[in-house]
Amino acid sequence: MNKNKAIHNILEIIVGSSDKSASQRNASLLKEGKIRKIAPRIYTNNMDDAPEDIVRRNIFYILGQLYPNAVISHRSAFELKPTAEGDIFLTYTYTKNIDLPGIKVHLLKGPMGTERDMPFIENLYISSTERRILENLQKGRSRNSVSKCLPRTNIEEHLEKMLVVNGESGINVFRDKAREIAQQLGMTDEFDTLNSIIGALLTTKPSKVLVAESAIARAQGIPYDSERIKLFTILFEALHNEPFQLIDEPNASTASFRNFAFFESYFSNYIEGTEFEIEEAYKIIETGMALPARNADSHDILGTFQIVASRREMRRTPESAEQLIEILQDRHRIMMAARPDRNPGVFKMQNNHAGDSHFVDYTLVRGTLHKGFELYQALESPFAKALFMLFMISEVHPFNDGNGRISRIMMNAELVHADQSKIIIPTVFREDYLNGLRRLTRKGDPSVLIKAVSRVRQFSTNIIGEDFEETRRYLEGTNAFKDGDGYILRF
Repeated sequence: MNKNKAIHNILEIIVGSSDKSASQRNASLLKEGKIRKIAPRIYTNNMDDAPEDIVRRNIFYILGQLYPNAVISHRSAFELKPTAEGDIFLTYTYTKNIDLPGIKVHLLKGPMGTERDMPFIENLYISSTERRILENLQKGRSRNSVSKCLPRTNIEEHLEKMLVVNGESGINVFRDKAREIAQQLGMTDEFDTLNSIIGALLTTKPSKVLVAESAIARAQGIPYDSERIKLFTILFEALHNEPFQLIDEPNASTASFRNFAFFESYFSNYIEGTEFEIEEAYKIIETGMALPARNADSHDILGTFQIVASRREMRRTPESAEQLIEILQDRHRIMMAARPDRNPGVFKMQNNHAGDSHFVDYTLVRGTLHKGFELYQALESPFAKALFMLFMISEVHPFNDGNGRISRIMMNAELVHADQSKIIIPTVFREDYLNGLRRLTRKGDPSVLIKAVSRVRQFSTNIIGEDFEETRRYLEGTNAFKDGDGYILRF
């Protein structure tokens, strides 16, 4: 929080005290109209804003003054803010519900802060990770339809993520600490529940105790990245009912399909950093021979072309999650054949990232593809399926290398399967394309990606490959080969 803003917020709140001189000063200020009372013992010098707004932005300062050394506990220890309904839960020396403007404070009698709990602003504590997990596994009725505990699924998902991040040894250390705290706080029943959940996640106890889908998948040996599935669901919902135009494949002849495939493989490699002059790339494809000084790079072009120029291969689309995995690995094996150090056809065995973008954990690749396939198969529009496949493979990043190229191959395979016009991402459009992917990944906003790929689809529809030189001249006129901020894609 901005320091000046924090000071301002504290200064706009005055909490009544038992000090006689302070009480007299408040009474004088109140009489002079310099402050106003907005709740029992709570005054403000802000004469304009609504009381509920003032209370909400100063809630922790107010709670620390009214209930010193209380513990922000249960669901509030996770959320660190009132619920949407305005409820907040504290563990204190007695049980009581207190209404403040816009906020209902639930005091729950229980153990005060321990050395393991985190000191928080203004005389408060936050339950430690172990304690808050135990608190949220308590049984008890909801208060006015709002439970002090998060749903059981949230807790299981949190534990499953903990296992992914810290591994088996890490979650066992967590369990040992939770056992000690449970004994200290009298929460042994809650620990028994926690122990059964962790045991199920580690497959040492029955999985039937679990309710969260990601936790069940972990226990069954096909764990997935639940955060990526949320992104896939957002994209699915944006695509599901959208009426996308059908655009028949204009490159129906073998020669035309092949020429289009050349530019498709050329651009797909170029935007990943495998850069050739157009004449060099054409020579590699026509002769089937690598340039002596760039053997692996040349085979990247050849491998990509070998896949996308085969109408038969590009008609292959998955009918099951296992078939999706099989197709991915087959195509990657062909595409990366000249790079044995990149494990062609083998899913990554360690985590990968691009800049500050971290992709799906290598232990979750298969499960995430399985789960994503469930959404993919429910889409009907060829373009929707293509776009979903593009993002899913790009986001999972299942291989050590070649993920961008394989994601675009999988996208276009959906279109070839439906006899629809394929898509090329030209060099000049690289940033628009990547920004669409990033926007969905980082902001959960699919609109930029849908708009970008829809636009470049319209561009690609105009690429007719019957005559290579004519197609090349057309692409040059659209700025397709340009690289830099000073150029835009022209139609």
